[in-house]
Amino acid sequence: MSNALISKPRLSFWQIWNMSFGFLGIQFGFALQNANMSRIFQTLGANIDDIPILWIAAPTTGLLIQPIIGYMSDRTWNRLGRRRPYFLVGAVLASLALIVMPNSSVLWVAAGLLWILDASINVSMEPFRALVADMLPSQQRTVGFALQSFFIGTGAVVASALPYIMTNWFNISNTAGPGEIPPSVEFSFYIGAAAFILAVVWTVVKTKEYPPEQFNAFYGDGTEHQDSEGIKEIFTDFMKMPKTMIQLALVQYFSWFALFAMWLYTTAAVTAHIYGTSDTSSKLYNEGADWVGVCFAAYNGFAAIMSFLLPVLARKTSRKTVHMICLVAGGLGLASIYVIQNPTLLLVSMLGVGLAWASILSMPYAILAGSLPARKMGTYMGIFNFFIVIPQITAAAILGFFTQLFNGEAVYVLLLGGGSMFLAAVLTLVVKDVDDVAEVSETERLTISKDLEIHNRP
Repeated sequence: MSNALISKPRLSFWQIWNMSFGFLGIQFGFALQNANMSRIFQTLGANIDDIPILWIAAPTTGLLIQPIIGYMSDRTWNRLGRRRPYFLVGAVLASLALIVMPNSSVLWVAAGLLWILDASINVSMEPFRALVADMLPSQQRTVGFALQSFFIGTGAVVASALPYIMTNWFNISNTAGPGEIPPSVEFSFYIGAAAFILAVVWTVVKTKEYPPEQFNAFYGDGTEHQDSEGIKEIFTDFMKMPKTMIQLALVQYFSWFALFAMWLYTTAAVTAHIYGTSDTSSKLYNEGADWVGVCFAAYNGFAAIMSFLLPVLARKTSRKTVHMICLVAGGLGLASIYVIQNPTLLLVSMLGVGLAWASILSMPYAILAGSLPARKMGTYMGIFNFFIVIPQITAAAILGFFTQLFNGEAVYVLLLGGGSMFLAAVLTLVVKDVDDVAEVSETERLTISKDLEIHNRP
């Protein structure tokens, strides 16, 4: 719990909009990676059983980088503030990786670039989570994280569908020779690179963080946090996680195991189980792979819409009740792919996945933020990422063996993902939602609000 001296003021809708807008660009990179990397790996000659191992660099990078970036941003202050320097550096590096990725000529180059891309996305992403917790009072955090979820969904709709759009709207070929990445995928990555950097720059320019004197007005002068012990302190904080964080960690583990199974194997499952081919140079395979992009766009689009409804439902019930219901819907969506033969019906399955995705991107963070020490928000948000990354590493380590058990039939991985999502829903029942709302006089609130309005004025 934080020892707040006075509460932070409520921000306007447009202030929250501007601070969250950069996630639109981050999600362009993330969605292009999720929807296309398995396709790229298969195109460059990867066996279906090897795909998880090729992906393992991405979550491993996040495991190392996010807590370190969070720790560093907690202790940073310069002309750009605490979190914004990291947004910007990550965006530049990620955009460069997106430009180079579709020009990979061999499998090991693509795998290495995935490592760089994911590391760069992580540098940008973690401080965005901490920024919402830094800037918003407890009453607005659900809205803040929900708005991030909206931008994540919106960015992913466009990014996931880009190869399909390139082919069907602009007549750019979605096929190429053996071992060659299709031009439609190549142009999609170039567009994603531009979107990533421009959206993050918007947040950097339009959002001003609390200067140290205002931050100290909320949380004291911070003298108890001046000693810096680096990695040792991160480990110590990990061992002292709040109870709510531990409970959420289990929910996150099984939620993200399911998501990673979906991202790794939906292309292989749909092309083989519904389209009936695994020939990556065939027209039918690439039509199926493009349709997977459309399906991913559909679940992200539905998530963007639902991100505005979830805070309303949470106020009428509770955040964890809403999260549990959404996870059940996600489990049903993934499991239903096994019985579908008509590709169009996959869009119905994606509605359940989209509902779960909207909640996964907002509710756990809104619940978590109230239980964390304010001056270690970045560190703990980074540590919380362990429980996104560890299930991905688990999935990468075991899913290749799982597909071998079922003779390479990737659709069974999606069934396993559905079961994992159901288990996460059950575990949500034990989570305790703690909120640290400090009381403040109306005079104090108005004074701080006026100061912030001046500070954030264009």
